[in-house]
Amino acid sequence: MNKVAKVTIFFWIMKIIATTLGETAGDYISMSLGLGYYIAFAITFAILAILLFFQIQSDRYRPILYWVAIIATTTAGTEVSDLIDRSLGLGYALGSLILVAGLLSVLAIWYYRDRDLSVYPIIRKDAETTYWLAVVFSNSLGTAFGDFLTSNLGLSYIQGAFVTASVIGVVIALHYVTKLSDILLFWLAFIFTRPFGATFGDFLTKPVKDGGLSLPREYASAAIPNSNFDNGYSLP
Repeated sequence: MNKVAKVTIFFWIMKIIATTLGETAGDYISMSLGLGYYIAFAITFAILAILLFFQIQSDRYRPILYWVAIIATTTAGTEVSDLIDRSLGLGYALGSLILVAGLLSVLAIWYYRDRDLSVYPIIRKDAETTYWLAVVFSNSLGTAFGDFLTSNLGLSYIQGAFVTASVIGVVIALHYVTKLSDILLFWLAFIFTRPFGATFGDFLTKPVKDGGLSLPREYASAAIPNSNFDNGYSLP
């Protein structure tokens, strides 16, 4: 009766692929198609709402539906980050703080209700709804943080990817050498895999003069490989 993917090494591989695709797809909708951030925000969140409706109404874990929904959250997160900075003029730093507050609020409500923040297994619809809200805030926050590294701190896209990869490495080390909560470490890893995918996605598609490879966004978005969605092996 579980509704979500098991957290395995393949989960994190798929998460990084999904975040990279979400970055290139989000930029394609808002920039390459010239729709602007407000329209792109409306389109991506409408698609996300439809996918989450079917995901939450499903009676079991369906890998393709789950991962398409994850991609939709990362695409929507791209639009949220750009909308906050470029349309609302709040900047990536303030935007990140707003999204941190949103994520903490969702997790606080989740814990107050269930006294548990376990992300696997998830069976009840109310728990799954809270799970997906946390995912949306996490992916939006990760996008804003990645944009902050490159736009505000002036790092190149490769440097930004290296910084976030280093943070992920620290989280992995903490998992093995400390007794910190696995739930805390999960959400830290979940957040920071997003800016890693975002900065790498920007590296693929941004102009060469800006430190990218200038690949067409539609080609980069279509390059996601076929992957095994759930192999059943869990991390130690």
